Amino acid sequence: MKEKFEIKQFVIITLITSIWVHIGEVARALFVAFPRMEAFFDGRITLIGPDQFSLGVALVWGVWDTLLTAILVFIFWLSAQVFGNNLKSIVISGTTTSFATIGVFWIATANTGLGDWATAFILFPLAWAELIVGALIASKLYARNK
Repeated sequence: MKEKFEIKQFVIITLITSIWVHIGEVARALFVAFPRMEAFFDGRITLIGPDQFSLGVALVWGVWDTLLTAILVFIFWLSAQVFGNNLKSIVISGTTTSFATIGVFWIATANTGLGDWATAFILFPLAWAELIVGALIASKLYARNK
């Protein structure tokens, strides 16, 4: 896959792929991260959970998820330029993006005492799987839009 980078194609693929990433991020947060973080803090601080969602919080989540997806799709595109549109590029882009974003976040969170390592070790594999599927979606969309 040796193609010139096309911004319009990139934006469309990012937006389509971000639907999956939004679903994955929200599900992981609501069903795993929030309950574990609430137990960790044991009422010492108030977390912004589903019952306190506001338009501002939703917009920040939307921007974060879209940025995460843009990073994933761009790294996939770069990998596909070198290795082709294949499983190797999917695994490289999903793994690199998960370590560079979610991994760094949870290492910092646990290392500073704002979370526990057990939660990080549960959430990171879930995020990795989510981003592998996201890279697979991007792969299929790039293959379709030659």
